[in-house]
Amino acid sequence: MKNIKKKRYSQILISSLILFIGILSQACDDNPDKYVITDGIPEVYYIRVPNPESADSLLVAAYMNNTIALIGENLTSIKEMWFNDKKAILNSSFITYNTLLVNVPNEIPSVVSNKIYMITKNNDTIAYDFSVLVPAPIVSSISCEYAHDGDIATLYGDYFIDDPNVPLTISMAGNISVTEIISIEKTKIVFKIPNGSQKGYINVKSIYGTGRSKFQFRDDRGIILDWDTKDASGGWRAGKIANSNPEGISGNYVYFSGALKGDLSTWDEDNFSFNLWGIANGRPEGDLFAIPVDQAQLKFEVNVTQPWSACALQMIFTPWSTKDTNGYIADGVTPRGLWRPWESSGSYQTDGWITVSFPLKDFKYDHTGKALQVAGTGNYGGLTFFVYHGGIAGTDCTPYICIDNIRVVPIE
Repeated sequence: MKNIKKKRYSQILISSLILFIGILSQACDDNPDKYVITDGIPEVYYIRVPNPESADSLLVAAYMNNTIALIGENLTSIKEMWFNDKKAILNSSFITYNTLLVNVPNEIPSVVSNKIYMITKNNDTIAYDFSVLVPAPIVSSISCEYAHDGDIATLYGDYFIDDPNVPLTISMAGNISVTEIISIEKTKIVFKIPNGSQKGYINVKSIYGTGRSKFQFRDDRGIILDWDTKDASGGWRAGKIANSNPEGISGNYVYFSGALKGDLSTWDEDNFSFNLWGIANGRPEGDLFAIPVDQAQLKFEVNVTQPWSACALQMIFTPWSTKDTNGYIADGVTPRGLWRPWESSGSYQTDGWITVSFPLKDFKYDHTGKALQVAGTGNYGGLTFFVYHGGIAGTDCTPYICIDNIRVVPIE
């Protein structure tokens, strides 16, 4: 009897391996006609991860959207499967008599029973003990990292769950609690910045745990330009500076304004650019930051008070020694980041100051939007912003674009 049972489990494992290889090669034929629901009652011996190399890793719980493998007998008799009160999607290509692969539903259960329910062709329901794990909150970004005390801000992320018995809470750096939460959705929270808020990480706590923000609120690391203590003087254009109308987010800011043509013909450096040349500005020789490029992102605050619908904000790093030239702006070989926030809707305007970010690994385009090879290290000693071209035609406009706190910080 022992040898018979051992042989049966070996056959199941071989069947699982064959099925998994089919998934990896994507060679399965997703044809429902080839999957015939059989009679009888399914029996689940155990649940494991799909990888046959980890077949000994048995599971009693899994996170939402994870793929799991049920091992047993007569699994082709299952016509529906539910995790708590959420229905799973069954793929006929991933079901055999002994093996069934399924993704845990990516919905948070409303009624938690910690069971899988298997419904058969004959409408029998078989329960199996299994828990669906919900991640702690993921706090990805905030509408404005430099929001003032009393401002309304929005946190973006996922798994923001406000359980009636364990209400969701937010705490700013220094353990300062948020006392006014305006609305909570699964992927965003609107709240008022509390008085006394400080620089640092934001924590969101739910019934499923605590998540720390992937950014620092009021982050002053890696500041390159703030137009209070660090400016772009020494370049051909230092940028137009203001601190009111609109009110600055943290002192002075640079602004771009004037007429832009939608046909990509605009060239207006006086009104739409600044050049920070490291050597001419008196910056230390070398790069403006010490973070590896593939781990770095450029961030800044922006306030677009008049509609913007043409050209791209071109963000161009140059070597420290670059000066007295603008040839790199349209030379077709100098990589840069491009921002066209109006592209999807045709026009763009913000409701006050917001924070935007760009991974430096995405600084890989020429002035027309053509993809280039990413620049190597040693080419980050200067920085030019210029609203120009971008490769996509727009419509004529007269935007007013305010920018502050340009910084390079780690991607966390």
